[in-house]
Amino acid sequence: MTLHIPFDNSYARLPDRFYARLDPVPVGAPGLIALNDALAVDMGLDPEALRSPEGIAMFAGNLVPPGAQPLAQAYAGHQFGGFTPQLGDGRAILLGEVLSPEGQRWDMQLKGAGRTPFSRMGDGRNWIGPVLREYILSEAMHALGVPTTRALAAVTTGETVYRERALPGAVLTRVAPSHIRVGTFQFFAVRQDEEALRLLADHAIARHFPEAQSPADLLRAAVAGQARLVAQWMALGFIHGVMNTDNSHVGGITIDYGPCAFMDVYHPEKVFSSIDQQGRYAYANQPQIAVWNMAQFATCLLPLMGDRDAAVEEATAIVHGFADLYQAEWLARFRAKLGLATAQDGDLALIDLLLTRMAQGQADFTRVFRGLAEGTARDEFLDRAAFDAWHAQWMARLESEGRPLPQAQEAMRRINPAIIPRNHRVEEAIAAALEGDYAPFEQLHAALRNPFDPAPGAEPLRVAPMPDEVVQRTFCGT
Repeated sequence: MTLHIPFDNSYARLPDRFYARLDPVPVGAPGLIALNDALAVDMGLDPEALRSPEGIAMFAGNLVPPGAQPLAQAYAGHQFGGFTPQLGDGRAILLGEVLSPEGQRWDMQLKGAGRTPFSRMGDGRNWIGPVLREYILSEAMHALGVPTTRALAAVTTGETVYRERALPGAVLTRVAPSHIRVGTFQFFAVRQDEEALRLLADHAIARHFPEAQSPADLLRAAVAGQARLVAQWMALGFIHGVMNTDNSHVGGITIDYGPCAFMDVYHPEKVFSSIDQQGRYAYANQPQIAVWNMAQFATCLLPLMGDRDAAVEEATAIVHGFADLYQAEWLARFRAKLGLATAQDGDLALIDLLLTRMAQGQADFTRVFRGLAEGTARDEFLDRAAFDAWHAQWMARLESEGRPLPQAQEAMRRINPAIIPRNHRVEEAIAAALEGDYAPFEQLHAALRNPFDPAPGAEPLRVAPMPDEVVQRTFCGT
């Protein structure tokens, strides 16, 4: 069976200073963990060919297929507020761009493919934990309707990676409409390379916003995309964990699943990332960080926007527009989570009161909203009288628009997931995989394909963790 990948590599046609050209570093004994057949078909690829020894070799970095032009992308970034003028793909190599039969362009990137000129002191490798975490989380986000990178395949390498201890190596093949970050623009802005900024802006417009006519339009579209994206995160209780500008995608998709997590018990100041010591990227801070990142993006685009004073005024207005865009999106999503079909002035207060009672009552975020759709939310609260008082207000609000509760609950079940990738289940899957058992990974991944209408037998995956199962900290893979 011949492996054929329809590459058309537009990023590789940009000037050499955008990247470093190099092949992945081969591994010892690659083996397939998982292949995303449905995604492969969407990309116009043959799943059987991808499962062949040739396909597995490609996913591991042992084979560069015809038409690929491997490269590591250059970018800079603010990391926890501090600027680093050169970061780049330190453990990822873009094989090329796959053009689907429908004309969709997909970057195909190997994450864990070995050292690059941007690796600094890193080994350029992944161990199996971060690979399975990103596979599970990114595909779950896709099933939840959130714009995201996707996982095409995961393979073992037959080699050992050293972190705190010796661990089995693995490579993730992730795909995305692009990997263009705010930090990609920052890389050229800090070098005052206006030609590269213009080429990059044109490239980003062509890839993501073909209706945009100017750099200002690009900024406006990026701000709107970030507002929608972060509102979706907030409505699902998702915490990205590392919202650095190099992890902020200009096309408004979720990228770089490191120490990310979905909340169990709700608290607005919740942090999981082991490296976020000050809580910069806590759940409640995500909207403010998103607009801060967009301000950095705006700064990069100023040289392309004409007269400096006029450009600053226009860019400032666009970035300041984030707040209204986000608030409208957030309200729309939380209204839908409560089964509200119309907008009324008191809705924000009603939503805020529920969230306050959830934090005070140590209630599980996902189970409360799903429980409202199933009539079991009260069980999630320590202070049930406080919930009862809120519930009476909610029922009155539903009655004010003449919507019967069963009708509202039916709509709510299409909005509020029953199953999320809970941290303790992800950790269970990783622990089992370290022993060579991929059944928990496969079971969890299969269940997460239908988060709103879980299949029979998935009930254990809906259960919140017991106290001794709670995961307090998540980690990057580097």
